[in-house]
Amino acid sequence: MNLKNRRKRLRYRLKYMTDRPRLSVHKSNQYVYAQLIDQKTGEVLASYDTKRLVKENEKLANESGFEKSKQLGLILGKKILDKKIKTIVFDRSGYKYHGKIKAIAEGLRESGLKF
Repeated sequence: MNLKNRRKRLRYRLKYMTDRPRLSVHKSNQYVYAQLIDQKTGEVLASYDTKRLVKENEKLANESGFEKSKQLGLILGKKILDKKIKTIVFDRSGYKYHGKIKAIAEGLRESGLKF
């Protein structure tokens, strides 16, 4: 099954979970982007990406993509918890749950979020 079909199938399942905000993940060739979206209004509540992470912390420039993704999850998790949100829906946007996507999820769980 290709990415387009997986994305369509996942979004269909997630559209009925409107009581919790959705954390959407996007990968480019170089960076990983994550944003928390209120599903009722479509408003972005919080966002972060590995591009900003490396710019703010030069030590991470030579780390692997997995380590950067885990740090992204930890930092974004703290931002979300500061907004008093404890449960979210994790939208992996059709990407398989391994590698960088899994690292983001682990970082979010370590920060204290539930999904």
